[in-house]
Amino acid sequence: MTVLSAAAAAAAALSGAGAEFAAADPGGTGSASRIDDLYQQAERATQAYDAAQEQQQRVRAELATLQDRSARTQQRVNELRDELGVLAASQYRSGGIDPSLDLLLSDDPDDYLDRLSVLDRIGGQQAGRLHELRAAQRALHQERVQAAGKLTELGHAGTALRQRKQAVQQALGSAQRLLDALPPAVRAGWRPDADQRASRDRVLPDLPDLPAPSGRAALAVAAARRVLGAPYVWGATGPNAFDCSGLMLYAYRQAGIALPRTSQEQMNAGQRVPLDGIRPGDLVIYRADASHVAMYVGGGMVIHAPYPGARVRYDPIGMMPVTAVTRP
Repeated sequence: MTVLSAAAAAAAALSGAGAEFAAADPGGTGSASRIDDLYQQAERATQAYDAAQEQQQRVRAELATLQDRSARTQQRVNELRDELGVLAASQYRSGGIDPSLDLLLSDDPDDYLDRLSVLDRIGGQQAGRLHELRAAQRALHQERVQAAGKLTELGHAGTALRQRKQAVQQALGSAQRLLDALPPAVRAGWRPDADQRASRDRVLPDLPDLPAPSGRAALAVAAARRVLGAPYVWGATGPNAFDCSGLMLYAYRQAGIALPRTSQEQMNAGQRVPLDGIRPGDLVIYRADASHVAMYVGGGMVIHAPYPGARVRYDPIGMMPVTAVTRP
């Protein structure tokens, strides 16, 4: 929630501030820097949104499994009750109620069964069925308790998802208002992360022009290249739109490799390699908070989904400071 709170607070503080920035900063340089900050906050919030979405899907799947198991257990309980009813009816005498039928109709079968004297008065077949019924009823109760817990967890996940969505929208909305308030010449030349380019801080090593390290990595590169020009849509994993980590997830899925959902998780989803040992298909993680990811394609270039309003494209690997290189 820390990233969410920071993104939401920053977005709220800057909401509607475009005119104020334009007046205080007629050249637009300060506003451009603030826009850049907001885009970074939006990207961090997008990765938090992706994580919340993944959690919601996981909890929903777990709930479905529990509900299916509970339905099967309920069916078994019903079958056992039917079997015991038949057995009890066959022993019905003199208008009385057989103890096993009394047990079947009891509001508290566990309490009744705890009276061990009853077991001396019913047949072995009935005793086995009654023990099985008791076990099935206990399992059914436990499954229902677990399902109720999952329903609560699913509600929390849905709330988190809505909050993260709101944080992304607020940050992007504030950035767009500031961008609209820039002088036309400044707006035309604005580019995200222009003040963070790696080339400003250090000289990149000579990168080897080598093939992909595996057939699957080559397939992932080909898959990413096939969607060149697709729009950036936060939370999207293809096949027609992507956010940064969604593009990596999609490309490697086509190669038969399952990557985790967020850029932070993808940073640790494989072997870490030095920058001067990078090969096509390797994931390039950017910024200290690992909030952006791209795929190296060779020749000093990466392919990535840059930011809202842009499309999947190639950029120099040094477009931002590189935090890590991971080979899935």
